[in-house]
Amino acid sequence: MQNGYYTSGEFARKANVTIRTIRFYDKQGILKPSKVGENGYRLYSDEDFGRLQRILSLRYLGFSLDEIMAMPMGDDAEDVTRSLAMQKDLIRKRIRHLESMNQALEDTERMVGGSRQVDWSRILHLIHLTNMEHAVVEQYKSAVNIDVRIGLHRRFSHNPVSWFAWLASQIDFEASKDILELGCGNGELWQHVEPKLIASRRIDVTDVSEGMVEDAAARLGALLPEVLRPGLAGAAGRISAETAAGKENGAAGLRFRVEDCQKLSYDDASFDAVIANHVLFYVKDIPQALREVRRVLRPGGVFYCSTYGSRHMKEITSLVQEFDPRITLSDVALYELFGLENGRAMLEESFSQVEQRLYDDYLLVDEAEPLLDYILSCHGNQGEYLNQRKDEFRRFLQKKIEEKGGIRITKMAGMFVCRFSEID
Repeated sequence: MQNGYYTSGEFARKANVTIRTIRFYDKQGILKPSKVGENGYRLYSDEDFGRLQRILSLRYLGFSLDEIMAMPMGDDAEDVTRSLAMQKDLIRKRIRHLESMNQALEDTERMVGGSRQVDWSRILHLIHLTNMEHAVVEQYKSAVNIDVRIGLHRRFSHNPVSWFAWLASQIDFEASKDILELGCGNGELWQHVEPKLIASRRIDVTDVSEGMVEDAAARLGALLPEVLRPGLAGAAGRISAETAAGKENGAAGLRFRVEDCQKLSYDDASFDAVIANHVLFYVKDIPQALREVRRVLRPGGVFYCSTYGSRHMKEITSLVQEFDPRITLSDVALYELFGLENGRAMLEESFSQVEQRLYDDYLLVDEAEPLLDYILSCHGNQGEYLNQRKDEFRRFLQKKIEEKGGIRITKMAGMFVCRFSEID
């Protein structure tokens, strides 16, 4: 070890991997050395062990190199802690999945051994279970991306009131005893609501993704255990199959359910308020979703739905296209599907009163790495052009930051507050 750095061989020996592995990851651009010495030696630091651990762990858990390359690889204590927590969560999901597969295999083996006939429906079930492995990986990637995007706003926003805190402040909890959230994501909203408000209300936290519902239940179960309904979370923070199917009713507090907002399972006039935070632009049939929202709202109830405008984060798009004009950060402009400019007209088809409220904020980013991570977390084709050019793009961002003393990024976000009367 020289001046705090390890040669490739020393790094490999200390990590108990082959030097061929280290060279391969270097060549692929997934684990570049921290420094290249004057003699041309490629040198690694202690922080690189954290990166290597993540790479090896994610490879073991089924991720491809391309998928890992597109993920953030921060080195500070917060990044490492977050990464370890997410890896643990993924392992728990894999264990549950493998237990389900093992049980299905044993059941099928007993059936075939006893009857000497094959029930092909059981074989089909095994195929479905095997294919679920991909869904577990995709859920992990989604959770990482959400965390990265929230993290950028949390660290660099000008407004001291965070987006989720602002969103919570817009909800009239006094008039809302029964509340439905659509598209809960990781459940972040409810961290910004006073526990006593949650504990005295019936709140259904839902998402079309079962994985997201499980993540929200585990996260909120750890942070707000006093407002979970009895029996909703096990010792590991998991929701039961019964909960996921939505069979518990009545009591106050948080309940977690898998729901498609285009076909809700609730009775008419079940809620005083429905919340959809950055959800509608992902919905295939928005008019149908709005009809469902209105159906489950009581007369006088309120629908809170947030979205972006056309100028939201526009500087990031300009940056990546200046670097490489082939890059697009989203396959579709979400604000064109449902945004601040066109949302009112769409909502007025279902609601007689539609009010727009804007969130005043911008980002001032003075570090390249968080911005790079945010860009890699987007839904477009950036991985195709940036995965092999991360260092070059990082230098490009750093130069822009130094030239301008930080990059100011426009935020154009807000919500619509929608009502209808009993006679509408």
